[in-house]
Amino acid sequence: MPVPGPGYSITVRVEAPPSTTAAGDLTSAIGRAGGVITAFDVVESHADRIVVDITCNALSANHANDLTEILHALPGVRVRKVSDRTFLVHLGGKIEVNSKVALANRDDLSRAYTPGVARVCTAIAENPEDARRLTVKRNSVAVVTDGSAVLGLGNIGPEAALPVMEGKAALFKKFAGVNAWPVCLDTQDTEEIIRAVELIAPVYGGINLEDIAAPRCFEIEARLREKLNIPVFHDDQHGTAIVVLGALRNALRVVGKDIGDCRIVVCGVGAAGSAIIRLLQHKSPADIIAVDIDGIVHTGRGDTDENLRSIAASTNKDGRTGTLSDAVRGADVFIGVSAPNLLSSDDVATMNSDSIVFALANPDPEIDPLDAQKHAKVVATGRSDYPNQINNVLAFPGFFRGLLDAHAHKITDDMMIAAANAIADVVDGEERVNASFIVPSVFDSAVAPAVAEAVKRAAIASRAGDPQPRGGSSLPWSMAEDLDY
Repeated sequence: MPVPGPGYSITVRVEAPPSTTAAGDLTSAIGRAGGVITAFDVVESHADRIVVDITCNALSANHANDLTEILHALPGVRVRKVSDRTFLVHLGGKIEVNSKVALANRDDLSRAYTPGVARVCTAIAENPEDARRLTVKRNSVAVVTDGSAVLGLGNIGPEAALPVMEGKAALFKKFAGVNAWPVCLDTQDTEEIIRAVELIAPVYGGINLEDIAAPRCFEIEARLREKLNIPVFHDDQHGTAIVVLGALRNALRVVGKDIGDCRIVVCGVGAAGSAIIRLLQHKSPADIIAVDIDGIVHTGRGDTDENLRSIAASTNKDGRTGTLSDAVRGADVFIGVSAPNLLSSDDVATMNSDSIVFALANPDPEIDPLDAQKHAKVVATGRSDYPNQINNVLAFPGFFRGLLDAHAHKITDDMMIAAANAIADVVDGEERVNASFIVPSVFDSAVAPAVAEAVKRAAIASRAGDPQPRGGSSLPWSMAEDLDY
């Protein structure tokens, strides 16, 4: 059952009669209407009236409007103003640029800008790799989108996608100290997106693709990885896959099963589902059954989509056909990255004993977690109001921190598996891992450093046999690779 939350929090400023029952009348009205009051502040007091700010959580925008109307309808009460606290957070954007260096006098200006900056420009011209040491490239990521597949909102375009990309950039900075910037492109043409990212790449140490619809996202990522000498990461695919793999490792510990003995059903074969399947295959499960809107994916369906054909060829070894209900019967693990209310409690009852259900559709999962818990041993969602929240923020900040620290040029499956293991290992020891605690909190300060270190080690190992760039640095002294950011 949904509960009022901070995503629909409002502050209502009202005038009310100065009676002894005024506060009780206001709070009771909100409570009866299903609102949850989080603050009640008297801001003015006069002989004939009081003015109060009531802050409360609602279920939706419509519910917030209903709460306002209920207050307005009380005898002697007048609503002066309503502030939506979510919109207030976004006023003027959520990120900004600050200078790291003092610019207080002529000497400062001479070194940070002209004439001193010319020496640094010359050094980079002679050895472009020095840009990773001497510019924002060292610690910067572009968060690139075309606005075609935003959250649960769909194709809303670049301007409407910008608040999400700003939030992503804020998370990069908060959890891993990475400077990220939104790049919202006013095109949904594959070639134009690829070319645009090529053109801006010199500024950044990595590219985070975000909310680009499948199947275009697969081609865009693959071709950019071929063209650029910096890592390209599609978070909707690989961030999700990393956290799912880490969570599944611990969930299997809870139920005492080996992945090699498990049949796994993945519902949703878009960007996230496809990446989950491909990363899971490195762990050699007994079988993976993919399910999309047309049912179980198998080679006999005649799909024209290249991604689906590839998935069909590498999964479902027994050639199963049918619906999602058919797929989960006798399965050990369900992973949903699809749509709300596709799985029933009766379906979960047909799974093997000690089953695992990851219902990750957001904001409404494939099955109500309470219904899933009737039969499944471990249940996880993408929501913050239930245990075991599988959230990409556990992966991408630390993942890029590790890539940047290693001066990585590419991303490998070994790096993603290392990140998944690091997330799982934060929930350390048998005494901590349990059915309600298979992944760490997104606010656990140990997560990003652990992921960063694991990715850095894997990145350094992956390039051990790579040919080294020709020519050395033209810097006038040896600069340490581990300077503070």
